[in-house]
Amino acid sequence: MSLRSLAAELLPAALQGLQRGAPIASSGPAVEASSFQALADKLVYLGKADVRQVREAYRFADEAHLGQFRADGQPYITHPLAVAGMVADWKLDAQAVMAALMHDTIEDRGVTKTELIEKFGAPTAELVDGLTKLDKLRFSTREQGQAESFRKMLLAMARDVRIILVKLADRLHNMRTLRALAPSKRQRIARETLDIYAPIAHRLGLNQTYRELQELAFELLHPWRHAALSKAVTRARGTRRDIVDRVRTDVERAFAQQKLKVQVSGREKTVYSIYRKMREKHAGFAQVSDIFGFRIVVPTLIDCYVALGVLHQLYKPVPGRFKDYIAIPKANGYQSLHTTLVSPLGTAVEFQVRTDAMHAVAEKGIAAHWLYKGGGDKSAAAAADAQRLSSIWLQSLLDIQDETRDSAEFLEHVKIDLHPDAVYVFTPKSKILALPRGATAVDFAYAIHSDVGQHMVAARVNGEPVAPRTELSSGDLVEIITAPGARPNPAWLAIVRTGRARSKIRHYLKSMEAEESRALGEKMLAQALRAEGLKVPSPDPTDADAAALWQQITRWSGNRSRGELLVDIGLGRKIATIVAKRLAQMMGERGIRADPLTLTLGRYGGGDDQAPVQGVVFVDGSEGASVQFAPCCRPIPGDPISGYLGRGEGLVVHTSDCPAGRRLFERDSERWMQVEWAEELARSFETSLHVLVRNGKGVLAQVASAISSAEADITHLDMDNGAGESVELRLLLSVRDRVHLAEVLRTLRRVPVVMRVSRYRAG
Repeated sequence: MSLRSLAAELLPAALQGLQRGAPIASSGPAVEASSFQALADKLVYLGKADVRQVREAYRFADEAHLGQFRADGQPYITHPLAVAGMVADWKLDAQAVMAALMHDTIEDRGVTKTELIEKFGAPTAELVDGLTKLDKLRFSTREQGQAESFRKMLLAMARDVRIILVKLADRLHNMRTLRALAPSKRQRIARETLDIYAPIAHRLGLNQTYRELQELAFELLHPWRHAALSKAVTRARGTRRDIVDRVRTDVERAFAQQKLKVQVSGREKTVYSIYRKMREKHAGFAQVSDIFGFRIVVPTLIDCYVALGVLHQLYKPVPGRFKDYIAIPKANGYQSLHTTLVSPLGTAVEFQVRTDAMHAVAEKGIAAHWLYKGGGDKSAAAAADAQRLSSIWLQSLLDIQDETRDSAEFLEHVKIDLHPDAVYVFTPKSKILALPRGATAVDFAYAIHSDVGQHMVAARVNGEPVAPRTELSSGDLVEIITAPGARPNPAWLAIVRTGRARSKIRHYLKSMEAEESRALGEKMLAQALRAEGLKVPSPDPTDADAAALWQQITRWSGNRSRGELLVDIGLGRKIATIVAKRLAQMMGERGIRADPLTLTLGRYGGGDDQAPVQGVVFVDGSEGASVQFAPCCRPIPGDPISGYLGRGEGLVVHTSDCPAGRRLFERDSERWMQVEWAEELARSFETSLHVLVRNGKGVLAQVASAISSAEADITHLDMDNGAGESVELRLLLSVRDRVHLAEVLRTLRRVPVVMRVSRYRAG
C-alpha cells in the first residue's frame, strides 16, 4: 500500500482526533520526575555532599518558579525536575544536575548570574548562563535573535559540553509535552528541532536522543503522514513476525553451537527514518525492505569479527552492504560492524555487531564519558574516544567563530557541519579524516590546516591530478599541493561543503576587500586633499598633532579608527571630497594653510558638465574587489571611462558613453569621479561580442579558431538553438585593450560563415 493510500485511509480518523483535541502520543519514554524524591532515587551515583547541593538547587528553583505554570497547567517546576532526571540518567555530575534544575531561573524569573555564583559557585552559574537565551536583548528580527542565541549556546558548549547535554534534555522534554502549545508555535519548535537539535544530538553520538527528537518532530510536523506510516509498520510487524522469530532462532542456535556468548535483540527503524528513505529513493513503503534488523552485542572486540563470520556462514551477505565502523569509526565515535544478509525467505535483514562499550557509546555518545568516568571498565576508553572525536567538532565551532562575527552566517556554517552523512578519506600519512558527503578537495585542504587551504594550488586523488571541485569518496587517498603565493579563489565558496572551509574563505575575501578598499580610500582622500592644497596627515601614532587630527575627524565621521574611515571612503560609504573639506577646515583651525604648489598640482581643467569634483584615480586591473568594471558596458583599456562611487560596493567603472552610467549620473552626480587607465596594465579585461553566423556544421569551431588565432580567450558563450539559416552567438572575450579587440573583430569578419559581428553594450 502506498503512503498516499494509507494517508487517505487514516485521514478522517486523524482529523476527528485532532478536532477532539486528542494528544499527540510520544514515541519515547514519558516517565518524568514529579518530585525531588524521584530525582534523588536516580542520584545514587553521587556522594552525599553532592546530593545535598542538588537538593539546595531544587529548593532554589522551586521557590523561583513558585506560582508559574506550564501551558498544560502543570506547575513549572515539573519541567526542570524532568530535565534533571534525564541528566541524572546520563550520570552527569552534580553541577550539571543543578544547572538542569535552575536552567530557566535567569531567563524566566529574573535571577542574576551573580546571585547564582554566590549560592552555588561560578562553574554552576556558568552552565546556567550558557543555557540562557538572549531574549532580553533587542534584535531587528526573530531570526536574528534566534541565531544569536544559538551562537551563544554553541560557543558555551564548545567550552563545556555539559551545556548542550542539558539543553538537549530540555528540548527533549519540551518536545514530549509540546501538544499544549498553539499549532504555529508547535510547528516552529518542531522544525527547529529537526534542523538543529536532532543533528547536534547525532553529531555528539546521542543516537537514542537523536532518534526520539526526530520522531517527535516528524509527528508534530506531519501528523497524518506519521499516522499512516505507523499503521503500515504495525501491519508489517504482524505479517513479518514469523520471519523475525525464525531469524532470531537461527542466529541464537548458530552462536550457541560456536559457544559464543552474545546478546541478540531485535530493532525496528523509526517511522521518520522509513519516511526519509522512501523520499530519498522515491519508493513506496513496500520497497523499503530493511525495516527490521538485529543487534548482536558481544564481550570483546575480537568477538565482533568472529560473530560476523558466524553470521556470514549462516546466511548469504548482500554484496556492497558491509561496513566496518570499528576500524573506521564515524565522526561522532560510533563503532559497529554493519552487514545485510538474505534470510531463508528471501528478505534482507540488517545486523549490527558491537561490544558492550560500543553499544554504550552508540546510544549515549559523549554522555558515555560520564557513565564510565572513574571506573575500571574498558568502556571508559570507548567513551573517551567519543569525547575526543566530538571535541574536534566543538573546537571547529571556535575556529568558525574566529572568522565569522555575523550570527546568521555562523548558524549557516554550523548547519552545514551538522550534515550527518560522511565520507572517510586518507591523508598521505594514512591519517583518516571524516568529511561531509559531497566534500571536495578544497574541504580536505582546510580540514588538514587553514594554511594548507589558503595556499592550495592543486590536488591529487589516488595519485591522479583532479580539479579542486572534485567530490571525494570513502577510501580516497588525497594529496594537496601548495604554493607560497597562492590565495583562495572566490569560486571555491560555491563548491565547499564544510563550515570551516566556507568561513575561512569568506574571512580571507573580506580581509582582502577591506585591505584593497583601504588602499583605494587612502588614494582618493589624498587626491581630494590635494585639490584643497593640503597633504594627508601622517599616520604615525607618535606624531601627536596628526594623531589628534585623525581622532577628531574619525569622531566627526562616526568611525572607530583611521583605517575604518579609509575603508568607508574606498567602499563609497563616505565621500572623499566631503571628508577632505572637513579635514581641511580642521587643519585650518590648527594653523595649517594650503600649499600653493600642492594646490596647483591638485587642480585639473575640463569644461565638460560631467567634470568630477575629485582627483583622478588610475586603474590597472590589480585593484581587486574595491574596483569593479560595470557589466553593462564592460570597459576595456582605451575606452573613455568614469567612476561611480557606489554605496558599499566600492568604485564601479563605466564607459563615459554608457547609458546606465548616464542615468546614474543624473540621479547621483556627486558620487562620480574622474578615472583613467594606468600606463601599465596588470591583466586582460572582458568585453561582450554578438556574432551572427550561418547555421551549419563546424561553425562554432571556426569562430573559436579565429578568436584563438587573434590571441583572445573565450570566457563564456551563449547561442540560440534555432533551426533557421542563421545563429546568433553571444561571446564574452578576454582582451588586452581596444587595439586588441579591433584585431579580433577584423579576424572574425574574415571568417566565411560570419555574417555580422559587433561589440555589445547593454542599454
